[in-house]
Amino acid sequence: MMVLDATIVNVALPAIQSDLRFSNSSLTWIPNAYLIAYGSFLLLGGRVGDLIGRTKMFLAGLVVFTLGSVACGLAGSAAVLIVARFGQGVGSAIAASAILALIVIEFPDPRERARAMGVYTFVSVAGGSTGLLLGGLLTQSFSWHWIFFINVPIGIAGLILGWRVLERDRGLGMGEGVDVLGSVLITVASMSGIFAIVNSEAHGAGSPGTLATAGVALVLLVAFSRLESRLDNPILPPRIMRQRTLVVSCLVRSMLVVGMYSSFFLGSLYFERVRGYGPVATGAAFLPQTLVVAALSLGLTNRLVRRIGVLPVLVGGMATLTVSLAVLGLTTGAQTPYAPAMLLAYMALGVGAGTSFLTLITVALADVAPEDAGIASGMVNVSVQIGGAIGLALLGTIAAARTKALSHHGVAEHIALAHGYRLAFLLGAGAVAIGLGLALRFLWSPARRAAAAAAATA
Repeated sequence: MMVLDATIVNVALPAIQSDLRFSNSSLTWIPNAYLIAYGSFLLLGGRVGDLIGRTKMFLAGLVVFTLGSVACGLAGSAAVLIVARFGQGVGSAIAASAILALIVIEFPDPRERARAMGVYTFVSVAGGSTGLLLGGLLTQSFSWHWIFFINVPIGIAGLILGWRVLERDRGLGMGEGVDVLGSVLITVASMSGIFAIVNSEAHGAGSPGTLATAGVALVLLVAFSRLESRLDNPILPPRIMRQRTLVVSCLVRSMLVVGMYSSFFLGSLYFERVRGYGPVATGAAFLPQTLVVAALSLGLTNRLVRRIGVLPVLVGGMATLTVSLAVLGLTTGAQTPYAPAMLLAYMALGVGAGTSFLTLITVALADVAPEDAGIASGMVNVSVQIGGAIGLALLGTIAAARTKALSHHGVAEHIALAHGYRLAFLLGAGAVAIGLGLALRFLWSPARRAAAAAAATA
């Protein structure tokens, strides 16, 4: 639900705009309010989960998310919907910050953990494209309200099952200290930074508002860093930042997400605005990618890792992602048929995502101590949100600028749009290529250790 809700609203935006009378500029706040809250509260949620117990945090976040979904579905005005989306994002952050930590704790055996991570990867990667398809079906068949109401029965079922099944971990205890000031600083800094990135898409990276907000985020981050180095129980222990494997894996993951978001969000805009696809057809265009991710994440990737090692699978997946995005950038046009070029490209995207995301999580958490699993989980998820925000802002702005420049020279609108999206796909391929270079440079030894540990266990 948490990944799905980041994309499910995209195909419903025209209906929501008409019903609630959103302006063109304020419409972006429907996805962005969720994104800002989600990315801002992950670290805080992860650390509090370490202290009071991850199961409690997961269940509490699920309650907040489900109530936020009800509020979104009942919203009768633009302001109420934006506030409710922010509440959804807070609930997602609280719950998501505990998920990876729960997997690490619940599955101590490496082989069982690998299978659990495979399911997690499938859900997290496939949720984006599933959201596009499900959003189109619900909007066309019922109304946009049901893209939020669909969460309610699933949330209730998840709450009941989680309460009955999950272990009640006690956590480190509140006596270890919550680091209230550090929590406030990092949360407000994250919100300011993500807001600056999101705001740059509408008002430009050099606008006074964007620069001022980015400056506030930078000052708060410096203050947070100095505070954490002086506390006995900081929200982000300095030892976490010294774990090169975790930090580099998060950077690589951010680069992957920049590329993936270019295929999801800008790809959906291409199908709707250039090719004239309806909401259901747009979602269906991503279905091959989802099916390939499912096949790989639910077993094939783990077998590949056991046979040839973590790093070769990771490098191969990232290389496949780079090539498939480059193919989209070089071949997608105003009249390009979906098959065979685009169909094969999206299947290749599924191959790259299904292999690289799972192996990257394995490497990221390989050296993390159990007591830091929550904050490490938060960092991994924050890297996704930061990468997504940067990718949407930069690639969306560059694509729009390219389209505008061509339109000024008399190029037809649909052709200009296609060229803008092609440029964004190529830049997304470049971002993944940068991540591939970082992985080759800094993750070779950690990946070999993870592979050796898996082989020894087997």
